Amino acid sequence: MDPLIIKESSQHVEFIFNRPEKKNALNADLVAALTKAFRKYGNSDQIRLIVLTGSGDVFSAGADLESLHKLQHATMEQNLSDSSNLADLFRVMYLCDKPILGVINGHALAGGCGLVSMCDISLSALPAKFGYTETRIGFVPAIVSKFLYHKIGEAHTRRLLLSGAVISSDEALRIGLISEITENIAERSAYWIQVFTKEVSPQAVTRTKKLLRNIPNLNIEVSLENAVKENASARMTNDCKKGISAFLNKEKIQW
Repeated sequence: MDPLIIKESSQHVEFIFNRPEKKNALNADLVAALTKAFRKYGNSDQIRLIVLTGSGDVFSAGADLESLHKLQHATMEQNLSDSSNLADLFRVMYLCDKPILGVINGHALAGGCGLVSMCDISLSALPAKFGYTETRIGFVPAIVSKFLYHKIGEAHTRRLLLSGAVISSDEALRIGLISEITENIAERSAYWIQVFTKEVSPQAVTRTKKLLRNIPNLNIEVSLENAVKENASARMTNDCKKGISAFLNKEKIQW
């Protein structure tokens, strides 16, 4: 059975973790499949949105027991290889030019919560729990740390990563880890798919994602200088000209 189901539509694609009997736990095969899929569809001109979700009633429970057993006897070289594979997945998700919509259909823990951290927008079903529980088994949540720090800030990152605390959807929403809580996750998913496939310029979204990636690494002067250049060059794009023309003529924009 393939660890990842890929459902491609005309303008968006859905990645579905396909290990419901293992609570969609991350193993080497699933990590490799996700990395390959993000590389492929992240560079597709036809795809405007990537949806990430799990089968069954759990988003992802983190590393599976078989992987944890192997860790007990792995060499340093084997551990480095395994960690590098997960880092590659996080890197390709962070550098993905397509928006990533996380449809969190149930609990997201450890590495599963790490994947939530990489989504641009996340919808949580009720009930769902979130947590980076690695320190509770003597592990270090190292790979997610930089990304989470930028997403929710130092104070919340320290609290969650150090304590391994498991929090509710309400708490995850309050600190900015997720974007929405909904009782009708299918309806809200459809809404966001509509937004990114019909209501916003794909060209502008890609440029904005690239702009946002650079902000944490720049001081205010360089950031503003880059912003001025991006603002000016964006005005010259076909999408911007099309959008302004439609707005001025009071026409509905067809993206």
